[in-house]
Amino acid sequence: MQIFLEGKLLGVEPFVQDARGGFSSLAGRCLYISLLSEAIPRALLQRLGLAPELLGSSGGGQFLAVLTAESLPQANAFLVDVTRRIAAFSQHRLRLAWGSTENLGAWSDVRKRLDDAMTRWRGPDAMDQNGLFQPFQPEASTDAYFRGLFEGLPDSAAAVWDPESTAMLKVEGEPHWLATHFAPSGSGQGPAGPEELASRASGKKMWGILRGDADQFTARLRKAQSVEEYIQLSVFFRQFFAGEVQVLCSQPEYNRRTTVLYTGGDEFCICGSWDALIPFAREMERLFQRSVEEFLKEFPGAEGKTLSMAAALAPAGEADAVSVYVEAGRQLEIAKSAGRDTIAVLGRVLDWKQLGEAAELKDAMLRLIGDFGCSPQFLGELGAFYRETDRTLPARSSRRMVETQQRPWRLHRRLNRVLDGPERNKEFQKARNAVLSAFLTRGQAQLKLRPSGRVALEWARFTEEAE
Repeated sequence: MQIFLEGKLLGVEPFVQDARGGFSSLAGRCLYISLLSEAIPRALLQRLGLAPELLGSSGGGQFLAVLTAESLPQANAFLVDVTRRIAAFSQHRLRLAWGSTENLGAWSDVRKRLDDAMTRWRGPDAMDQNGLFQPFQPEASTDAYFRGLFEGLPDSAAAVWDPESTAMLKVEGEPHWLATHFAPSGSGQGPAGPEELASRASGKKMWGILRGDADQFTARLRKAQSVEEYIQLSVFFRQFFAGEVQVLCSQPEYNRRTTVLYTGGDEFCICGSWDALIPFAREMERLFQRSVEEFLKEFPGAEGKTLSMAAALAPAGEADAVSVYVEAGRQLEIAKSAGRDTIAVLGRVLDWKQLGEAAELKDAMLRLIGDFGCSPQFLGELGAFYRETDRTLPARSSRRMVETQQRPWRLHRRLNRVLDGPERNKEFQKARNAVLSAFLTRGQAQLKLRPSGRVALEWARFTEEAE
């Protein structure tokens, strides 16, 4: 009888966030999770003497494999040993959860039994399962290992399970299907660090982290009508993120300014120069929409058909990489809470159409300065206007802002002084009116503050600012 066995690494985020060795340690931990997700199920099938083709799906911290009923006791023994070793190496940050069930009945019934089997790993009693997590002296894992793993790219992307190694991995064999692009350092020795990525940005020298996640991916998998459909969906999403992120990062405009941290079953994360992250996000969303429209056209419902992202920018070149990574995750949660198909960027949550409007408005602002000779001072004027409305003001300042909102010609007068260049042609007026329309509701005597206008302003301001 066939047995479905599902495995999942728990504690991934605490493990990644425990990096203490800087950016390379953070990136190495992300890579380690990706490699474990591939190495463990392959080692399991090899140990059981089963064909590699019985691995249905893997990656993103989890896997699904088909076993024989006779091999299940041996499989459980292997996985108990694996999770003990992982717990020891990760100082109890990571553990492996797994569940199995017979291939009997409809896939929806099989899926429910697997979900029920996985729930035993959650809750207050999970730590006592099989005595796996009783206190013992772990072998200390050092950040030096993770730094070396990342700095050894691309060779380290080819790793297999090694029970003799403390880290359980040995670099050899064929590379796994992983996105492993890194921006090369100026010296040519390994990946560029965040400060070097920041130095390659136009305008303000900053770097950041972009994280993306397919909306309602788990719900899409649960709607699968068969195991074949389930695996087909899993493989499509995994290969889309790994393949498209790798190819896009390799393009000339991103090659030296982006580094992949991870791609998973429904998500990705890159680090890069701040001015590369927003265009990268727009292109990834475009590719995602084009792909899912074709692949999921026969699948009803909106689950898994939209993509949300968030970008967190480092306040300084030497900012802690883990803090920026955590902030990007927090912003992604905010974006997904605001609604699917959105991006949190530069202090606002926008849908993708609004981000496109922000890009056009940013271009108009930069044209006024670069092509028509307007003073960059107008960016500061608009920035001051936004900052005044973003915070609680003293009574006097609050009255002044209310008067400005009720008398928008005052803002017009302020902007006219700075939106003034030697050119007076139609192109100049078009760009000028585009900027003004972001702040004034046409036909009404009230000011408005569009989120896309705020993003466009910060985008243009950072582009113009040189350190």
